[in-house]
Amino acid sequence: MNYANIKYCDIANGIGVRTTLFVSGCRLHCPGCFNEEAWDFQAGEPFTSEVEDKIVESLKPAHVDGLSVLGGEPTEPENAAALAPFLERVRKELPQKNIWMYTGRTWEQITGSGDHASPDIDRILACLDVLVDGPWRQDLYDITLRFRGSSNQRLIDVPKTLQQGKIVPWVDDPIFSSHEWE
Repeated sequence: MNYANIKYCDIANGIGVRTTLFVSGCRLHCPGCFNEEAWDFQAGEPFTSEVEDKIVESLKPAHVDGLSVLGGEPTEPENAAALAPFLERVRKELPQKNIWMYTGRTWEQITGSGDHASPDIDRILACLDVLVDGPWRQDLYDITLRFRGSSNQRLIDVPKTLQQGKIVPWVDDPIFSSHEWE
């Protein structure tokens, strides 16, 4: 797997301060994608054990809340195979940190008998706190949405969803979801 970019002080792709990994490679090619340069599986640099170590180190400070994984497309088979053991490592070594992942596919496509379900995806989901799913759509673009760009995208509480066997939305702090101060 290659990665297109790593941001070590990101506040846009999940709660708090995060390290964000942008993987390379995507076959979805959503119209208007903000990260077209990451569609190419060869874009960027190889995701080596040294890169993994650097990301893990970046997550250790108390002010860093967690890790976010975007793309490209993390659920592409080539990416999922590399991400599964890496996310398991992060979960094991830093269990207090939260892990978010963004995919242009839906929960239904990557789980159960969906067309992109796989053992690697199951391993990834077992590590996640939040999955932002669904393709970005220009016609549903909404600047008021937190942590997503279009209203069709869902923020899924992965542990609760796996436990209950049905999609459970992630619940944001009420001040952000209502846009009103008390």
